[in-house]
This record gives sequence, structure tokens and C-alpha cells, in this order.
Amino acid sequence: MLNLLRKLDQHGERFLLLILYCFIVLAIFTEVVRRFVLLYSSVWGEETARYAFIYLVWIGAAVAVRERAHIRIDVIMHYLPPRGVAALYLFGDILTAVLACFAIYWSMDPVLISWKFSNVTDGLRIVRVWFLMAVPLGFSLVMFRLVQSIIRDIGDIRAGRPPYTGEKLFD
Repeated sequence: MLNLLRKLDQHGERFLLLILYCFIVLAIFTEVVRRFVLLYSSVWGEETARYAFIYLVWIGAAVAVRERAHIRIDVIMHYLPPRGVAALYLFGDILTAVLACFAIYWSMDPVLISWKFSNVTDGLRIVRVWFLMAVPLGFSLVMFRLVQSIIRDIGDIRAGRPPYTGEKLFD
């Protein structure tokens, strides 16, 4: 069971990103063929691709936090000892965690309003809550990855190891 959780922790988001990306490509390709070959298009293709892209972005943000792949200016990192670099990463993770807490809190308001009034999507007529939940779920996943990163950074500082700098997502 522990091995399964470890594999899920390492590859779960990558698997979801791959599924969502393939779905988006397939849905958009289908709509292009329908529009230009069959001279008919539907609402579901564009709308489902848009919502899948929203989830893809938020899951990708969590992966970027895990792999330290967000855009940053790291010139100063080259001049610091490993403990200083780990401390700087830790400081950035804490600031990002504060931002994530605010984002989770404020993104729940549209979700609750949509839930209260049973707001539905324009084309699919599905309750919009499932798509609005992408932001709080995404930031919750980011928060989870930040906690892992903070624990790892504290361990690196205590042990005097160089900090984790991330791996490639797709080779």
C-alpha cells in the first residue's frame, strides 16, 4: 500500500496531465473536423476542452511547485552556500503558502454562490460548481506540495545538503 501511495505521489499528477492534454487535443481536433468537413459544430467540444484546460493549468501549477519549475530569478542562488539556497527556497515556499491560503479562501466564494443558486454551464448545462472547484482544488494541491517542499527544505538545511532543484516532468 505504501508503495502505491509513493507511486501516486510521484506520478499521479503526470498521469492526470497526460489524460487532460490528450482529451483537449482530441476534443479540439474533433471540433475542427466537424466544423470544416461536416459544416457543423457543437458546444460541448469547445466547452469541455476549456474546462479540461483549466484543470490542466492548476494541476500543472502543483507539479511546478513540486519540481521547482516556476519562473524565478535565481542569480543570487549561485552565490550562496547550499544552506543559504535551501533557506531562500524555504522563504519562497512559505510566501507561496500564504498566497495559496488566501487564494483558497477567496476562491471558495464563487463556488458557494454557484452551489447555492445551482448555476449551470452555458452549453453543457452541468452544474458550474464542478468547474469552479478547479481553483480551490488546484491551490489545495499546491498547498500539499508546498508542505512537502517545506519539510524537504528543513531537512536539507539541518543536514547541510544542497536543496532539491527538481526533475524533468516529461523526458
